[in-house]
Amino acid sequence: MFQKVLFLITSAPYFGKSKEIPTGVWLEELASPYQVFKAAGYDITFASTAGGPVPIDSNSLAEGFFSEESKKFLYDAEAMSMFSHTKKIADVATPGDFDVLYIPGGHGCCADFVDNGDVKSAIENTHSAGKIVAVVCHGPIALAECFKPDGTTPLVQGLSVTGFSDTEEAAVGHTDNVPYLIETRFVEQGAKYEKAESDWSSHVVADGNLVTGQNPASSTAAAQKVVELLS
Repeated sequence: MFQKVLFLITSAPYFGKSKEIPTGVWLEELASPYQVFKAAGYDITFASTAGGPVPIDSNSLAEGFFSEESKKFLYDAEAMSMFSHTKKIADVATPGDFDVLYIPGGHGCCADFVDNGDVKSAIENTHSAGKIVAVVCHGPIALAECFKPDGTTPLVQGLSVTGFSDTEEAAVGHTDNVPYLIETRFVEQGAKYEKAESDWSSHVVADGNLVTGQNPASSTAAAQKVVELLS
């Protein structure tokens, strides 16, 4: 029986208080896990908040960030077909029907993952069903919007998690452009936030069926952790 993975990807081409800063998905955080899951023989579905084609953050195509995995993804006809015709997350019957909900980052998540009931429901339903929720980089901003089954306790309260750090956000100059800082919000919500000893290093945390990765460098390791948990 094939393991089934649902990717939930940002549809936002812009973010920031002015909603004019170009963004999208950070390609490596989509491409590398896709290839890890494909190699494992998983059945993969792409969904996004709006459905249809997904914007790519042009910075993730720049020299030094355009990884071999990203290049391979763009030459994968099957991947690009799904990427150009993502399902709308609201139309995906039951996210809990999938074994894994994987959420890549990109600053687009800071636009359309906040105050989004469809994203919130997908995460809460998958997690409460005991299925794996894996979230990387800016994707964890969606976790800060979610609650445990009682409807009032933050989902991450008492859990060990990571996500894009406050110092990494400052380094890219977007501290004042995001709705809130992931690290700060997690701590406020009572999570056990962890991060790598140095910014931009890979750091992955698994707590039960929740897997979180700190930054783009963590995407491969996060996907590998999912495969490990499923096996």
